[in-house]
Amino acid sequence: MKNIKLKLFARLIFLFFMVTYTACEDYLDVVPDNIATIDNAFTNRTMAEKFLFTCYSYMPRHADPESQAFLACDEFWVPYPQLPIYFYSTVFEYIARGNQNVSEPALNYWDGSKSMFVALRDCNTFLEKIDKVPGIYQYERDRWIAEVKFLKAYYHYWLLRMYGPIPLIRENLPVSSGIEEVQVKREPVDDCFDYIVSLLNEAIPDLPLKLQNEVTETGRATQPVVLSVKAKILVEAASPLFNGNTDYASFIRKADGVQYFNQTFDNNKWEKAAIACKNAIDTCHLAGFHLYEYLPNISENLVPEILTQMSIRNSVADNNYNYNKEVVWMNPNSTSDWLQRLSTATLNPANMQNEATRSLLAPPLRIAEMFYTKNGVPIDEDAEWEITGKYVERYKTQKATEVDKFHIKEGTVTAVLNFDREIRFYANLGFDGGLWYGIGKFDVDDQWDIQGKQGQAAGKRLLTNYSTTGYYCKKLAHYQNVILPGAGAGYQVVDYPWPVMRLADLYLLYAEALNEAQGPSEEVYSYIDRVRDRAGLEPVEIAWPKYAKASRKDKHTTKEGFRSIIQQERLIELANEGHRYWEIRRWKRAKEIWHNQPVQGWDIDQDETAAYYRVRTLFTRSFNIKDYLWPIREYNLSVNPNLDQNPGW
Repeated sequence: MKNIKLKLFARLIFLFFMVTYTACEDYLDVVPDNIATIDNAFTNRTMAEKFLFTCYSYMPRHADPESQAFLACDEFWVPYPQLPIYFYSTVFEYIARGNQNVSEPALNYWDGSKSMFVALRDCNTFLEKIDKVPGIYQYERDRWIAEVKFLKAYYHYWLLRMYGPIPLIRENLPVSSGIEEVQVKREPVDDCFDYIVSLLNEAIPDLPLKLQNEVTETGRATQPVVLSVKAKILVEAASPLFNGNTDYASFIRKADGVQYFNQTFDNNKWEKAAIACKNAIDTCHLAGFHLYEYLPNISENLVPEILTQMSIRNSVADNNYNYNKEVVWMNPNSTSDWLQRLSTATLNPANMQNEATRSLLAPPLRIAEMFYTKNGVPIDEDAEWEITGKYVERYKTQKATEVDKFHIKEGTVTAVLNFDREIRFYANLGFDGGLWYGIGKFDVDDQWDIQGKQGQAAGKRLLTNYSTTGYYCKKLAHYQNVILPGAGAGYQVVDYPWPVMRLADLYLLYAEALNEAQGPSEEVYSYIDRVRDRAGLEPVEIAWPKYAKASRKDKHTTKEGFRSIIQQERLIELANEGHRYWEIRRWKRAKEIWHNQPVQGWDIDQDETAAYYRVRTLFTRSFNIKDYLWPIREYNLSVNPNLDQNPGW
């Protein structure tokens, strides 16, 4: 038995090294006979810098539907089962549709091709070896070490957010390690958060406030980046999923009975998160970051409604490093090209055979209902919508008039739900009868009008490339994209690095943390109001008393009421950017929002208005407590008996 275990251990060590160095072969192929070694990777400055970039290469592909959680919840829905071969999605099939499993988990970052533990091993190798490399100035060495500590913290956080308690890879184990040392244990979530934050704290002093060259260094860690990520992580640590979560009272480490999840809510965690958010905001301001405002070209004669739309759309899509100072951290290794093609409606009826606009990522009806009315309050809380019956009749239709002409084609009949909404609704979503500025049309009086009924340009014409809900994601598509002339000629995309952290996100995190720590205050209001002001909305403390129905007018004055406002504001402002799934999880609202809840859209198989605007249920979701945490692949449990599976799996 002992010989069998030793053979298994030797095999695991060999496979671990093979996986590690195969992932890095482009950077480590530095010796004449093409056999890469660690010693060669740290012989001089150039080789060491390549290894630094190898550590960055493990960054998750934030803009990839198969690497992120875009398709894990109800933010987008896609045709099923007739998904095209080029877009078969295990994330959608396994997670959104409730088929996650322990044999081959979807979105598996524990092991396999996406393993964050391989990334952590390389980060540790860099930190072990960098001090011995000749020819590096000390300030540069210090910066590189700080960058890798940041990456090490972020990769741990990525795992922690998904799996809960994880093994902490503080340093690499030597090859001579025994079986007991290799069979690592998971650590309590509080210890994991503390370790991650300690790495970030170590990194901050040796990082620059700004990048010297935005073009060549985009995506590298700076003080604003690290402080913003620290703020986000501390907000996560303070949130209900990780702070006093009694659902996991019986989740203990079987080896020694250690409790994985703290069982007592600690409000001090919100205090720490609020301080971290404010520090990050102050540093971002010092570095020149500010909310994005669109400056039109001299040839554009834009009305305020479209100017606001463009500020919202371009806060994500503007790839001008010198101008878009809202994006605190972007990932240049994960760009938007594919997401844009999957999101854009077919806009030109004369070019209906253009196969490059896929229209596949379809926001469901629930996302359309999430946005505020033009008064800046939820549609079910707006007094005007209640008195006029508009909320009750939101699925009926009405004709657009001149008042609507900048958002809906005049004379078009579309759903009541699409009228009199806040500008972020029109900046985020396209819909049948709606207008789409840009992509070749830059006259506000001559925008693309979306024709979304069955057989029309943006409607269901093919077996797969269509919006299954009747809504399209306008926000992700760059306004300067080009529909090339001629049938099937193509769609030319202006690519942009994916925005991982925007300043608006940080403002709303601060408002949330401060409200949870101390309750509503002028300081709390001021940061949510900055985001609302950019969206063309009145401040919270004016909008609710002025526009909300009687029972909701003082909603903003209590911690619980303002919590609801902040959460909806975050879901609106960050819509379609991959945040929704993680936000709803950390708030522990997933069962409330998703369990036994229908995913709905319009009846897109219809070509007549009355029939098209019937609500159609596409799927009824389920969500249970076990779904809050990812399963660990059962193979790993058989190899390492010290690992405990997550509850319910």
